[in-house]
Amino acid sequence: MSVTEQPPPAPGPGPAGEGDGDAAAEHLRDRISADSLTTRRDYLRIVATVSGGLAIGGVGVAAGILHRHGDSETMPEAKKVADRLEPGRSVAFRFPGDEDRALAVRLADGSLVGYSAVCTHLACAVLWREDRGTEGELYCPCHEGVFDARTGEVTAGPPPRPLPRIFLTERSDGSVWALATARSGEPAKEALCRQFIDSRPEMAAQLGCPGADRVTGGSEKRRT
Repeated sequence: MSVTEQPPPAPGPGPAGEGDGDAAAEHLRDRISADSLTTRRDYLRIVATVSGGLAIGGVGVAAGILHRHGDSETMPEAKKVADRLEPGRSVAFRFPGDEDRALAVRLADGSLVGYSAVCTHLACAVLWREDRGTEGELYCPCHEGVFDARTGEVTAGPPPRPLPRIFLTERSDGSVWALATARSGEPAKEALCRQFIDSRPEMAAQLGCPGADRVTGGSEKRRT
């Protein structure tokens, strides 16, 4: 007999062998049941954790705990969005910070509009759909949220607030730039005055912002 060959195991006594087989089968069934229970518990724990995270995120967005576009009181640095933007087209970019998703759209009539690309429902990404409605629409695919392309107002779905505005300008060479932001539902003048009053007092004065004359007057006195 070679070293790789092994003799077959000797059969055990009939009744005892059968008992051992039954015990082994019972042990295997217990093991499978325990593993299944563990798997189910792990699954439920994972689902509960993920669901809890989504719920906390939703409550945080709704309550204003998490960061939103336009929260900063300071004037952001102007950022180039595109060399050129044709009617019906959009471009995604980051503004005012590197973590802030944004979207610029050129409407069919040539108007430029910009918005935060973070849905006000559960912070999913907002997309531009040119082929919807007369002017296109801003759409959140997570829960079928729809926003008006010209105003950012909610037109369908669960979002509780309009999209925060981003103020855009077009320079003489056709390039599009982002200049400032607004909080959700904040009037344009109020948003611009809030950011211009300290960093761009001359612009604040042109807009007629409250307190702008005091700021620019103080600047003139310091220069003289």
